[in-house]
Amino acid sequence: MSKNKQTAIVPIREENYAEWYQQVIKAADMAENSEVRGCMVIKPWGYAIWENIQRALDTMFRETGHRNAYFPIFIPKSYFEKEAEHVEGFAKECAIVTHSRLENDGQGGLKVAGELTEPYIVRPTSETIIGASFAKWVSSYRDLPLLINQWANIVRWEMRTRLFLRTAEFLWQEGHTVHETEAEAMEETRKMLDVYATFAKEYLALPVIQGEKTESEKFPGAVTTYCIEAMMQDKKALQSGTSHFLGQNFAKSSGIKYQSRNGEFEYAWTTSWGVSTRLIGALIMAHSDDNGLVLPPKIAPSHVAIIPIYRSEEEHEAVMSFAKELEGKLKQLSFEGVKVYIELDDRDLTSSERNWYWIKRGIPLRIEIGPRDIAQNTVMIARRDKEPRDKESIAVDMLPSYISETLSAMQEGYYQRALVFREENTKNIDDKDEFYRHYTPKNSKQPEIHGGFANSHWCGDAACEEQIKNDLKVSIRCIPFDAKEEKGSCICCGKESNRRVIFAKSY
Repeated sequence: MSKNKQTAIVPIREENYAEWYQQVIKAADMAENSEVRGCMVIKPWGYAIWENIQRALDTMFRETGHRNAYFPIFIPKSYFEKEAEHVEGFAKECAIVTHSRLENDGQGGLKVAGELTEPYIVRPTSETIIGASFAKWVSSYRDLPLLINQWANIVRWEMRTRLFLRTAEFLWQEGHTVHETEAEAMEETRKMLDVYATFAKEYLALPVIQGEKTESEKFPGAVTTYCIEAMMQDKKALQSGTSHFLGQNFAKSSGIKYQSRNGEFEYAWTTSWGVSTRLIGALIMAHSDDNGLVLPPKIAPSHVAIIPIYRSEEEHEAVMSFAKELEGKLKQLSFEGVKVYIELDDRDLTSSERNWYWIKRGIPLRIEIGPRDIAQNTVMIARRDKEPRDKESIAVDMLPSYISETLSAMQEGYYQRALVFREENTKNIDDKDEFYRHYTPKNSKQPEIHGGFANSHWCGDAACEEQIKNDLKVSIRCIPFDAKEEKGSCICCGKESNRRVIFAKSY
């Protein structure tokens, strides 16, 4: 896109991607920073997207046998101390409650009082507190599998925050399951990763790579962590969901035992898995443009904005009567099992202002209705995946089928566009010097958009992984499940390697 072209968002992606991201959120009125450091206020348009994510995922969880429950936000410090690797992984991010009340300090202020006998950790993740309940719920193999999901908020005391991507408090779901055998737990771990990948494709129009995390990148306390990784438009990776095989580590620390089929007591096998409001950040960065938010229709809060156009009170009455009748008809529509939601916008603004309002919010379709359209029994319709001025005239009788078919086409189109972008910016790199050039910006003070995914060999040595991370801020995003056996040389040390992994800069 030419830098001289007028856009709704300034700066554009090519000029300052990080600031562009913040301005898209602001223009779409999705969220804002809170008075509480590092926290955000999710506004109605942004929260409606999260609600749509919840509804779709919750249906998928229920279809795979999971049920929702809720557990305390406060976790006794002693629970964390039972699993050493787990507590070490989260120690620097914990918010801790040490007192229970406030008292008058005698000088017009308040003082902290009521010191707790044991501090509470404000939930950074729930394996330990849920494990305490599971230990009471499970006594026999007949109680298994136990398949639980929780929708909750999480607190991780991040130092550098960014709306949706990394905040001190965020919303998520966390699944926790208990199984009789190792094989069943492993099957569950992979199954839920598949659920995430399917959701990302079918609802977020987001192509993802499924794979295994390296030892240094796995969840603290897990035996194995699997993930889905997506490419954003600045060619960085975003971890968009994780599923953890916990083995018997948390079962042992929490005392989750069951009486086996032969009458002996054994430790169970557990899993956990989750996605968060970070998915909204993924939506923004994967699809949006220099005019604002772009939303795949299946996840959009509303799908059609009707914009009446008139010049006089007489025209206003006729146009609004026509528009309200049309709104009533379109409210009955659905596409791919998703109900179509309509916004009739008759605010005291110019038609141009109302058009740009909905463009910046990412609504898929805009319908303009004026006196001439009424006379011809047509409307002018514009698609968010086209240029703002691209409009076509559609007969009112054809509108229901046009809307349903177009929303489905847009959903698939966004996915294909993101997939092509990822493929164009993924390459096999076997030469170390080329690898370093690939990830080194030409302007270190204001780095340009560069890099992408590198399919390169890795010997498996954590020292090589750490060296590349220190030198380039590039990490191994995952070891893809579909990585083929292939002889090669490690991109760092040159030692023998038998497969490629995905390297990238990431969020």
